[in-house]
Amino acid sequence: MPGPQKSPKISAFSADEFRRYSRQLLLPEVGLSGQRKLKSAAVLIVGTGGLGSPVSIYLAAAGVGCIGLVDHDEVEYSNLHRQILHGSSKLGERKVESARARLLDINPEIEVDVYDEVFSADNALKISRPYDVIVDASDNFPTRYLVNDVCVLSGKPNVYGSVFRFEGQASVFWSQAGPCYRCIFPAPPPPDLVPNCAEGGVFGAVPGVVGTIQATETLKLILEIGETLVGRLLIYDSLAMRFDDIRLKKNPRCKICGQAPEISELIDYEDFCGLPAHDSGKEQMPPEREIEARELAERLGREERIHLIDVREPHELEISHITAAHSVPLGSLAAAMYEFDHDEPIVLVCRTGTRSARALGILSAAGFKDVKNLHDGINAWAEEIDPSQPIY
Repeated sequence: MPGPQKSPKISAFSADEFRRYSRQLLLPEVGLSGQRKLKSAAVLIVGTGGLGSPVSIYLAAAGVGCIGLVDHDEVEYSNLHRQILHGSSKLGERKVESARARLLDINPEIEVDVYDEVFSADNALKISRPYDVIVDASDNFPTRYLVNDVCVLSGKPNVYGSVFRFEGQASVFWSQAGPCYRCIFPAPPPPDLVPNCAEGGVFGAVPGVVGTIQATETLKLILEIGETLVGRLLIYDSLAMRFDDIRLKKNPRCKICGQAPEISELIDYEDFCGLPAHDSGKEQMPPEREIEARELAERLGREERIHLIDVREPHELEISHITAAHSVPLGSLAAAMYEFDHDEPIVLVCRTGTRSARALGILSAAGFKDVKNLHDGINAWAEEIDPSQPIY
């Protein structure tokens, strides 16, 4: 572990602190010397969502002296089933401010720094400089590669976690002691094969499990106890309630931590990954390729000839649907499109417009000319045309 680079107040423990940490002080692996290590440590958490919530809560409760939080978003309803840092009273508030208030309520003896900005190649090294450990609680590939490269270039451990649907992963990537993230994943997957939580969903308790593992690994690194996940990838399957442990090796040809590294400075990670560094659940579409909900309603009202295709999964149709829509899940579209009429206008629908944008790309590549995407998906239809249907 690198020595502490930030100096929060590390005076003698107060009577309240002894009471607060009493069950932890009883552990011989921690004790008073370990608690001093925790109090003098500084940890940066990139993301205050599903993973960042349990990580930050447990680090604050354990007495980590300084916690930095990076996020550039606000609290939304769709966050609340898994992002336990935030509550209904914080809707619309900046996430870092909501998180800071919660952590200081849990433990007023610590310091909480907030960075209400996108973690980018322009600011990442500056933001991360005062911290000993970086926790990757992000939700997108550009930020994962950025966190990795920052940690390799600065020699700091990267406590990694990711979740999708019912599964999660965790590891500690630390180039000074084992492989880095790029050793295992030299390049990101193609953008069209990268679903996110806004599209595929996530079981709320899964980031709780993975984030708690990340918090545990961070505390072990600070205390220098136990066997960490350096050189191992822990895979969690919540449906089977099974953990698999995969051994990882350092890649001598890694472009940033190998024997002949090619990367010596931070790059444009959005360009490298072909994805935005933000899981918004939406994709940018040229205006001419989209149709607004009101225009679609007017055209359907005139009984115009339109092939309306809903590319969501069948179970989502129980939540909301447009009566005139034909259900073709995105995964079945390539096989089904040969039955479509090339001369018939097509409008594609999903929840918010992301999956239908991908469907538009598939149909356009197959030669369909008159294809449009319903802007903001069926949620916009529910908001503007049919308020009897829920927004989800």
